[in-house]
Amino acid sequence: MAFDLDMIQRVYANLGKRVEAARKAVGKPLTLSEKILYSHLFAGETTQAFERGKAYVDFAPDRVAMQDATAQMALLQFMQAGRPQVAVPSTVHCDHLIQAEVGAVQDLDIAKSKNKEVYDFLASISNKYGIGFWKPGAGIIHQVVLENYAFPGGMMIGTDSHTPNAGGLGMIAIGVGGADACDVMAGLAWELKMPKLIGVKLTGKLSGWASAKDVILRVAGILTVKGGTGCIVEYFGEGAESLSATGKGTICNMGAEIGATTSIFAYDEKMADYLKATSRADIAAAADAVKADLRSDDEVYADPASYYDQLIEIDLSTLEPHINGPFTPDLAWPLSNFAKAVKENNWPAKLEVGLIGSCTNSSYEDMTRSASVAAQATAKNLKTKAEFTVTPGSELVRFTAERDGLLDTFEEIGGVVLANACGPCIGQWARHMDDPTRKNSIITSFNRNFAKRNDGNASTHAFVASPEIVTALVIAGDLTFNPMTDTLTNEAGEQVMLDEPQGIEQPVKGYAVDDAGYQAPAEDGSDVQVIVSPTSDRLQLLAPFAAWEGTDLKGLKLLIKAKGKCTTDHISMAGPWLKFRGHLDNISNNMLIGAVNFYNEKTNSVKNQLTGEYGEVPAVQRAYKAAGIGSIVVGDENYGEGSSREHAAMEPRFLGVRAILVRSFARIHETNLKKQGMLALTFANPADYDKIQEDDVIDIDGLTEFSPGRPLEIVLHHADGTTDEFPVNHTYNEGQIEWFKAGAALNIIRMKQNA
Repeated sequence: MAFDLDMIQRVYANLGKRVEAARKAVGKPLTLSEKILYSHLFAGETTQAFERGKAYVDFAPDRVAMQDATAQMALLQFMQAGRPQVAVPSTVHCDHLIQAEVGAVQDLDIAKSKNKEVYDFLASISNKYGIGFWKPGAGIIHQVVLENYAFPGGMMIGTDSHTPNAGGLGMIAIGVGGADACDVMAGLAWELKMPKLIGVKLTGKLSGWASAKDVILRVAGILTVKGGTGCIVEYFGEGAESLSATGKGTICNMGAEIGATTSIFAYDEKMADYLKATSRADIAAAADAVKADLRSDDEVYADPASYYDQLIEIDLSTLEPHINGPFTPDLAWPLSNFAKAVKENNWPAKLEVGLIGSCTNSSYEDMTRSASVAAQATAKNLKTKAEFTVTPGSELVRFTAERDGLLDTFEEIGGVVLANACGPCIGQWARHMDDPTRKNSIITSFNRNFAKRNDGNASTHAFVASPEIVTALVIAGDLTFNPMTDTLTNEAGEQVMLDEPQGIEQPVKGYAVDDAGYQAPAEDGSDVQVIVSPTSDRLQLLAPFAAWEGTDLKGLKLLIKAKGKCTTDHISMAGPWLKFRGHLDNISNNMLIGAVNFYNEKTNSVKNQLTGEYGEVPAVQRAYKAAGIGSIVVGDENYGEGSSREHAAMEPRFLGVRAILVRSFARIHETNLKKQGMLALTFANPADYDKIQEDDVIDIDGLTEFSPGRPLEIVLHHADGTTDEFPVNHTYNEGQIEWFKAGAALNIIRMKQNA
């Protein structure tokens, strides 16, 4: 039987009347996304329509999921909220802190020892507050959620940007920062700007080497890394119905790479099959009873251009496999053009490592398709030419794949099976490399490929493809190899071709597992003690941020003017820094160390205006904080792209940065800044970015009249005695302005709880 079945049945019991009320309020047929959004309003049935892209709306998500790296800060904040138990079903998943180095067993044992303090903290705090706990080794959060918690028509938030993976089971699932999770776990409304809608009509059917991963690789090429910002991407059409539920999950997962709020598919037979296969036939039956409301209205499908803000059409029958990269997940290359791109751009053609798995592509179907390619290396007398790693998404998938011989197939060609964890996808990879500065190429079935993300090496060219394409290229050892058209020379000197991959959506013998890794919380956690050592370098209890002083901000120093792409990985790196995710002071030592300084083209090197010397970004900011001086960070387009990690907002807040001024923000990061009491501002005229000079002292005027829709004023005091003034915009509403005034949204929660 499914987890939280009573909650799911309540959602379905209210669904019909809430959808009908929304249809009446909106005055026209509804898309699937609108049905789920309007049926999850915090106030219940709606009497008004909300303008897409404009109106801020209060929602009531059904559940919260947190991975271990972000859960630490989320739960440290929840401890301040004063509640005895979480208000909605919530879970913690230990998947981020396991470093890939040797293999699954050894790596997991090392992680359990090295991270014992953090795991004990997460287990105890989960036990105290009624939160389900998935132990290290249980699997990656998004795969475990898909297998156990996602349900058609539901709404959830998760403290990881790839939470939209659950859209593969028809759920609106949105990545957020820990402060948002804290709100929902405390029983408060969760605020989101009503998303715009992008419709993607899929026709035809995949065949041959093409896979579900190629759909999102193609969409990323169309929309770019910011084309989906503020939007839900809704897939539909007969092509959508032909995709497996886990294939749909792959597409929704990587929708984070186009900045989308989330992505979703309508409930269909493939979803029902997956629910039944994962021991949730009761949910499939409940969904079948309300299936008309788990899809868009017929009028929408008949005339989609009238109901979506943007419409894209893709014919799966003609879709080529794609390889995206390097350095950005939206640089999309059809396989037939990729070899030419490698040569023309002088990318290293020799493939050094191929990595499959991750939260994006680690389903049983992915494993079988990849294994069908791997088996050919043995059968056709081929030797693999590159290193090969395999990361199962969950213990359920790993155990079943081992039982069915898939892991043996990978190991026979030299594959190393890693722990059921994020590993190399997030930089938790102790890569064995002779020279980290040497240009080299890797290819993964992951979702992101920013510089340094996987192995910390700026010289590594990382490409993204489907698991089966990755496996084929591992056998070839050459990025210019096209398995659809090219031959390989085997050990006998013969020319052989790889056959098309073959996959199985669900295991013929069913899924099996000895210990899935779940630990239920105590019925009554009031006596459970959560212990955080005051001398710990990994965990630190939080002190509230100070409230706004009630005046305009004068005399701010420019900390850094970031040039070009500045993702959350640039602002707060993962990899070795993950161990400090529960210690705000220590992790703040990585603040903006990956950002490129506009003035010297270097990373982690900015001018200290107090001394005139250059120093590391965190050290310079700590000097300003010690002197009681505020600062400002200036950035470029889509600032804060990437992970949901709220540390990228909390670190500058903790160290005394007062405002982030950029050309544009990524959605989650802008929200995280607001939640932490920071000023998130955008240039009214993007060209004003060029007016910022390295020695500027900066004022922010207009805060005493801070109000929605009213610009603030920036005054630049240049070193030569001249000044520049220009307006800057913001998207704060009345409630968010109160967060700023109180010093953080959490301060308001605590005040209300203690009132």
